[in-house]
Amino acid sequence: MNLAVVGAGPVGLALALMLAERLPQVRVSLFDQRPFDRDVSGDARTLALNLGSVQLLQRLQAWVPSGAEAIREVHVSQAPPTLSHPVFGAAGEPEVRITAAEQGVAQLGAVLSYGAVVAPLQARWLAMQREGLTSRFGTAVHAIKAVPEGVELETGDGHVAETFDLAVVAEGGVFAEQDRKRLSRDYEQNAWVGQVRLQEPGLQGRAIERFTRNGPLALLPLPRDAQGPRAALVWCMPQAEDDIAGLDAAQRQVVIQRQLPEAAGQLASVGPLKCFPLGLNVETKLVNGRTLRIGNAAQTLHPVAGQGLNLGLRDAHALVDALRLHPERLLDDTLARIEWQRAPDRWPMIAATDFLARSFAWRWPGLPAVRGAALAAVQLAGPLKRRLAQQLMFGSR
Repeated sequence: MNLAVVGAGPVGLALALMLAERLPQVRVSLFDQRPFDRDVSGDARTLALNLGSVQLLQRLQAWVPSGAEAIREVHVSQAPPTLSHPVFGAAGEPEVRITAAEQGVAQLGAVLSYGAVVAPLQARWLAMQREGLTSRFGTAVHAIKAVPEGVELETGDGHVAETFDLAVVAEGGVFAEQDRKRLSRDYEQNAWVGQVRLQEPGLQGRAIERFTRNGPLALLPLPRDAQGPRAALVWCMPQAEDDIAGLDAAQRQVVIQRQLPEAAGQLASVGPLKCFPLGLNVETKLVNGRTLRIGNAAQTLHPVAGQGLNLGLRDAHALVDALRLHPERLLDDTLARIEWQRAPDRWPMIAATDFLARSFAWRWPGLPAVRGAALAAVQLAGPLKRRLAQQLMFGSR
């Protein structure tokens, strides 16, 4: 089999590595418009990986623990107005706390930069180069054309690269830059992202998710540096009520601190923030002939649950498993199998993030109380909380 992987981001590189290791008989060509000599290690965009994704990178020998901060607790709460009762927690507010110790694992996941994920994956891929494995950096794929028993890739120079049995598109991008897919919704929300400095002792492995009136606010622990503890910030809010752009760093610090729970500690400073429009952009079918879409190319989600990359890595893993476990099947049958196998993992996550994202635009009386009651119920219901923890760590499997 001759297979093309379009996109050398985390999902595309992980897929190429898994194919090379588990299916040595498959010829793999990896395409990316990024020049080969571009250093990606310094890309500071923040990624949150669940435990399943960390374990996958470890198996691929592409995990560098020194560049990651382990998540040992997830703390989800709601800012006032909400229910208030001592049974809900130390602050009397409804909250959900999931700890690695409760789940019998060393960590629930990890936070690290985009460069700290992609650079080791790319180095591992380049170290594996052998006959049948080809890297085509600096080569943009402009079109994928169906031909009998396969596809043709049209590259940036206008020439057809060659014919492949299967093309896997793993090149996603952000919502604002994407062509609209079959299921698309503009949330009319912005995500403000950047880094903050924390006063000692910092988050200490705690990931904070705070439901504010306007949208979810997240603090994710980052590795300490010479200046002390720090965290990644993601705050989502309606574009019509977004006043962050007009505030300076000191004002932003005050506003953000007021929204955070006591468990987050105190901010020392807020760094530069970037703004990104948010939306849902989903392919209703992963497979179109001999083209398969995975990761952000298949589903771009609201960051409320931080599960987009993890879902994409599971897409890649499922494809490799299907090709490895059913070599006797025709390729088209295997692709059909992938379609329905991924549905129980994809669609509940798509539905959950879409519901949460849209719910922050609703101004129904009593809605914060309902959301708070739901948080309290999860915290108090042991089996439900364990199921949520498993979903966060590994997805549906």
